[in-house]
Amino acid sequence: MTPFLLVLSSPSGGGKTTIARRLLDLRADVGYSVSATTRPRRAGEVDGSDYHFLTTAEFARRESAGEFIETATYNGHRYGTLRSEITRSFSAGRHVVLDIEVEGARQVRRHFPNAVHVFVLPPSAQVLLERLRGRQTEDAAALRRRMGHAADEFQAVGEYDYAVVNDTLEAAVARVMAILDAECSRVARRADLPALAEVLRAGVYTAMQGMESAAEA
Repeated sequence: MTPFLLVLSSPSGGGKTTIARRLLDLRADVGYSVSATTRPRRAGEVDGSDYHFLTTAEFARRESAGEFIETATYNGHRYGTLRSEITRSFSAGRHVVLDIEVEGARQVRRHFPNAVHVFVLPPSAQVLLERLRGRQTEDAAALRRRMGHAADEFQAVGEYDYAVVNDTLEAAVARVMAILDAECSRVARRADLPALAEVLRAGVYTAMQGMESAAEA
């Protein structure tokens, strides 16, 4: 099996990061790419686990050095996926889950055309607003900006391979896992199939010869 990227996108509060974390808990064949960001660290967040928290200057330096496969600016802060994160998981034979915004997903398509893209939708606008309010990290003006940005992002759903409604976490995770399993079975991703088919072909002829010998006896 050739490892591939599973890209999850959604507006902030849509649940893409929570789904990605749950996949890691359930699947040994999946690795997670920790994104880099210049935004301030929130209470309880751990550098290198939730994000790689970088200064604006360090982010710019790494971007100039070609260390990112995608970058985006969101609410005035920079976000990006480090190429080293992808290489680390691919080298271990694991697929990589990315939870990134729409613009970042567009850049990933250019670098990894075989990536699988899933758009995660909230069940309603009101649920999305309640989830954002539940974070208690932003004032009313910031919430309005996020909701406005979400309205723009919903227009990009047609660019994705799949769409999953995050009505309940477990149901949404199950749907994403079904997508992952289906993509793992795609013939183009199975480099072992020609050899397997040849073994089966030889086995069929051996079985046929055995049938003929039994009939002659």
